[in-house]
Amino acid sequence: MKRALGIARCGLACCLCSENVTCNGCNSGDCPDDRTCENKRCSLERHFTHCYDCPETCRKGLLSKIKPYAFTQFMKRYGEEALLNCLERNENRGVVYHREGINGDYDDFDDVEELIAFILTGNRQPHALG
Repeated sequence: MKRALGIARCGLACCLCSENVTCNGCNSGDCPDDRTCENKRCSLERHFTHCYDCPETCRKGLLSKIKPYAFTQFMKRYGEEALLNCLERNENRGVVYHREGINGDYDDFDDVEELIAFILTGNRQPHALG
C-alpha cells in the first residue's frame, strides 16, 4: 500500500491501485483520466478536495459505480484516515483491491451498506435469511 497516495477525489483508493506505477493520484497531474474525470472537474469547480466533502449525494462519473460510491459514503461517516486504516488492515489480511487489473474483493457487492460493513470488518457478512 502506498498510503501517501491516499484516496482519489471520487473515492477510489489510489494507495492500492495497480496503476500507481505510472500514476501518482488525481492531484498529481499525471492521472490517465486527468482531463476527462467528471468527479475531479466537479470537485474543483465546487472547491472540494474530495467528493465526500460535498453535502450532496450524487452518482455522477465514477460515483455511478458501487466501490467509489461506497468508499465516499464511508468517508462521509468515518473519515479518510479511517478508510485508509481499514484498507491497510484488510490488505494485510489478504483482501485484494484489484485482481487481474480491475476486479477485486471490494467489487463483489451490489449493496452499499454490505460493502461498508466489509470495509469495516474485512469479512463478508452472510445475507440475512427471511
